[in-house]
Amino acid sequence: MAPLLVLAVVTGLTRLVGWLGDIAWLDSWPHATALGLAAMFALTASAHFTQPKRGALIAMVPPQLPNAAAMVTLTGVLELAGAAGLLIPPFPRVAAACLFVLLLVMFPANVRAYRAGTGVKTMPLPLRTVVQLVFLAACALVVLG
Repeated sequence: MAPLLVLAVVTGLTRLVGWLGDIAWLDSWPHATALGLAAMFALTASAHFTQPKRGALIAMVPPQLPNAAAMVTLTGVLELAGAAGLLIPPFPRVAAACLFVLLLVMFPANVRAYRAGTGVKTMPLPLRTVVQLVFLAACALVVLG
């Protein structure tokens, strides 16, 4: 739930600062959402490198995939790269599109982990699915914005 909170708070505060400070670039939902997503993906990426979350993420990787630990490291690096891309013009739209695909590709691991009773157990699958849809919508907003 922390990633959703980070996304909402950073996006909302960014938009508020843009409005109050009369900063046109920040007073835009796509730009504010890009900053919120960057903060969120920086947070989620940190879990890929620190225990105990790293171990839980490794447990979520489907057994058909090789080297679960390397997969978790790779996805963490991709999340960090995406977060950086969201902050560096002219890359936010491309970064958001890539993160959209990454979210889609990684979601089956959440389903598998839920069914197997392994991995990160912070929320039930139906709620996790709704939160995932919010993340996808935020990425789409940046891509289309």
